[in-house]
Amino acid sequence: MQLQFRRASGGSRLSHCRHFGPLRVQRAFYPEGPEVPHVYVLHPPGGLAPGDRLSIDVEVESGAHALCTTPAAGKCYRSDGRMAEQVQRLAVASGGALEWLPQENIIFDGARVSLTTRVVLAEGARFIGWDVLCLGRPASGECLSKGWCRSHFELFAGRRPLSIERARYGGGAPVLDGHFGLGGEPASGTFFATPSSPAALALARAVQPPARESAIVGSTLLGAEPPVLCCRYPGPSAARAREHFARVWSAIRPGLLGRPASWPRIWFT
Repeated sequence: MQLQFRRASGGSRLSHCRHFGPLRVQRAFYPEGPEVPHVYVLHPPGGLAPGDRLSIDVEVESGAHALCTTPAAGKCYRSDGRMAEQVQRLAVASGGALEWLPQENIIFDGARVSLTTRVVLAEGARFIGWDVLCLGRPASGECLSKGWCRSHFELFAGRRPLSIERARYGGGAPVLDGHFGLGGEPASGTFFATPSSPAALALARAVQPPARESAIVGSTLLGAEPPVLCCRYPGPSAARAREHFARVWSAIRPGLLGRPASWPRIWFT
């Protein structure tokens, strides 16, 4: 799938949409008016089966602003020995802004999957995005006892890396239960926002999970140029991880993008 957003007619428009295979975008929505299209990336099969290869390319041109999300959690099904792969390439030109807010990926026990997201920002570009994983299906008592998931999230300013996150979770591996890893929690997520500031960091740290939650969240300002706000969530629920990140997004969006938060309607259906 290829999506391109362009500044036109007093706002931003989805100017190019090309797809091959199961991925679809039906239309852009404008709940905030013409400035920011909200786009839902649909995957009617509902998940990655063994041997699947999905590719998503998003380009935001200079002066344009787009928000992309998904209508439901992605699923990575049990493997028959073959690997499944999803690659997402996001590029934002100078003066452009992209909000990449997908729902979580659920990794079924026995899956073999590689998930890669690469974000490339030109000078003066703005970005808010997150990546959330759930290993197994906790509500069904399922953990990741076999198979594996490889997850990469790379954030670049041109050719210069701002943050590179690379993880491999093997079924039954010590990293799943160890204090140096996920500490036995099935869900984990990372949130990025740039260019950021100490004020944005203070707002992010003020957003705390419910007191009853076992999650230990953290926020920091990475020593990069431009500065990057990074928030982390390891905990019992991918849905709560996404909710926590959405609250951080709501808090920092006015300062970073000059607009109050407008939650995508699809999150409530």
